[in-house]
Amino acid sequence: MEVRGSLSLEEIQAFLEASGEVGFKGGNREEVYEWINQALRGQRYQELQRSGRGLVRRYAEKMTGLSRAQVTRLITHYLSGEEVKAKTYRRHCFTRRYTGEDVELLAVVDEAHDCLSGPATQKLLYRACHDFGESKYSRLAEISVAHLYRLRASAQYRQRRITYQPTRPTAVSIGERRRPEPNGRPGYLRVDTVHQGDLEGNKGVYHIHAVDEVTQWEVVGAAAQISEAYLLPVLIAMLEQFPFRILGFHSDNGSEFINHRVAELLNHYRLKAGRLEIGHLRVRCSVPAPQIVEEDFSGLSSYLSVG
Repeated sequence: MEVRGSLSLEEIQAFLEASGEVGFKGGNREEVYEWINQALRGQRYQELQRSGRGLVRRYAEKMTGLSRAQVTRLITHYLSGEEVKAKTYRRHCFTRRYTGEDVELLAVVDEAHDCLSGPATQKLLYRACHDFGESKYSRLAEISVAHLYRLRASAQYRQRRITYQPTRPTAVSIGERRRPEPNGRPGYLRVDTVHQGDLEGNKGVYHIHAVDEVTQWEVVGAAAQISEAYLLPVLIAMLEQFPFRILGFHSDNGSEFINHRVAELLNHYRLKAGRLEIGHLRVRCSVPAPQIVEEDFSGLSSYLSVG
């Protein structure tokens, strides 16, 4: 917005009458305030009579699009002897009590003591200042536990001291991780599952293969899904196919066997459950699902399909 020459009060009156309902709007706030400042200075607003001041106020409202209250506030500001200009917004900030040096000291203390709890670290900082006379800890000696954790969560602290904690494995008390030791005795089984594969979008069955370590007596069963509802009946029928007492049951880390339901079943048969070490040889069998259900103790194999 620009003021091209100073209009007289008569010209302002004629402009207001001619413009009628026509409204104007300024660009940005800085331009609007600068235009009002120039207009008030050009009209010598402080020297005008009441009627003249009313015309100038209405003229400013028309040209800027501001409300009457806003224009009145700006004119009051001008009459106080100050320039009408937009004030820069300044966000209120609290005074920073703990500096970057304090954050560095806290990181050094945590590194030396392996990042103790908040109350323990607070006590260390207090003793460093008051008992050992180290003045550099004077601010940290009065820190609260809550603010101590806030400093630990700051970006400067994390850049100074990064701690990596490996994933902790979940302890499973269902089985024991060790290799089978039959010592020439039959009854130690190795169990594994093999998925037959899908055909034209239809899910294939899962073959459960159990073989004895010593005699190599094997039983193969098939289940539609690897879940308790499908797996447990097949597993029960397979265990009953072995002509000797089952002393050990060894599988991989699959959850289809390492779960509480299977553990209850094995406890019912009074046998020991173990898990194979990852990387050890696991016997796998991939055969089509048989349709014959029979016991044949003359050979070394018995195939079973429980549906």
